[in-house]
Amino acid sequence: MKGNGEEVQDKLRVVRGFLADGLALRLRGIDWFAWITGGGSSAVLLAAETGIAEVVVTCDGAWVVTDEIEARRLCDEELPPGLNVRAAAWASPEARETLTGQLTKGCSIVSDRPAAGEGRLPEQLLAAKRILVPAEMERYRRVGRLAAEAMTEALQTCRPDWSEDALAAAGAGALISRGLAPALVMAAGERRMQLYRHPMPSSEAVGGMAMLVFCARGCGLYANLTRFVSFTGISSEILERHRQVLEVEAKVLELSRPGADLGSLYQALAEAYLAAGHPQAIREHHQGGTTGYLSREVLATPGSTERIATGSALAWNPSLAGAKIEDTFLVTGSGLENLTRDPAWPAAEVAGRERPLVLQR
Repeated sequence: MKGNGEEVQDKLRVVRGFLADGLALRLRGIDWFAWITGGGSSAVLLAAETGIAEVVVTCDGAWVVTDEIEARRLCDEELPPGLNVRAAAWASPEARETLTGQLTKGCSIVSDRPAAGEGRLPEQLLAAKRILVPAEMERYRRVGRLAAEAMTEALQTCRPDWSEDALAAAGAGALISRGLAPALVMAAGERRMQLYRHPMPSSEAVGGMAMLVFCARGCGLYANLTRFVSFTGISSEILERHRQVLEVEAKVLELSRPGADLGSLYQALAEAYLAAGHPQAIREHHQGGTTGYLSREVLATPGSTERIATGSALAWNPSLAGAKIEDTFLVTGSGLENLTRDPAWPAAEVAGRERPLVLQR
């Protein structure tokens, strides 16, 4: 995916606004690479935080530093105009450091993943990455739509005799076929979904009900969502938990406005669980927070001062045993926009918003 050269130049200006004379920047993470290249990817190994290239920025230059294996593909497929590519020999790891030293000309270095002797990025730059520009919002809408369609495909195909592993594989395949990376795929059947908040898939059959969870990455942006399917009648107890989770989520969504801080929203979630008769639920699973170029940019925790802003993205995931809800929302000037809604999925209005129901098959 080749990004927009104008967007890259705008981001270079943002970066240089934080670079004093004698200071250089190294962006090593897959998240920062995608941000500064307008959606390009340096990822090869799915589980890694850093990729096969980094971006080096000084007050008067910007380069993608990689090795000779990757340089041509990056130029052809990932990089927009505005970034020069410099390649070092793949068999000589020290050559890359030497090249970076030549580009930075002895400057002090700050980095998103600082090595020894390097400083951390300024907080203002971290905050800038979390506010999406219009081009990023358009990419995010596409990623969210594709992730939602992949979820629907997997759960409409699933059968009760499938293993959780098979359901996870179907989900991952549906994502990959749409050009998205399955950064996280969790699947659980009727028994295990009631025991564990993070049920990594197993060989156990899903049985009468299944949960599927995605953290899907496209253009560097994460679409996070959770859905359920039922093959038999849902017990009144499980239905009640799903209803309560919807109420808890409705409370935090209503308060998720520009200027609200994550610490206050965490407290609102705790109070909502208490009102629903589940005071310990806030301790049993993280509740989500801001998202974007990381599956969670900042988690909501007690006392967190991180504030929601127009242009930021959110993914809350309140849960009870056997029930959970999660979508990815863009904070706009007119309210929250659900990026992971699939019109084909059954839904109901909750507190004025369309929210997903359990798919009954």
